[in-house]
Amino acid sequence: MQFDRELDVKGLNCPLPILRTKKALSEMASGQILRVLATDPGAAKDFQAFARQTGNLLLSRAESDQVFEFYFKRK
Repeated sequence: MQFDRELDVKGLNCPLPILRTKKALSEMASGQILRVLATDPGAAKDFQAFARQTGNLLLSRAESDQVFEFYFKRK
């Protein structure tokens, strides 16, 4: 998937991945795509809740070698 910006929050634990994602999205234009890479095991659940609460669309999520990959579309 194509994206406009990438955010690497690997090695960080809750709440830092969410806080950094929120900051990155706030700096982006509506409709742009943010790719987030995280290793926090709770990230999948946390990012789903984050998307519901903020209105930013969680386009996809995947896991490979204990790295979670998320794509958000800025509202």
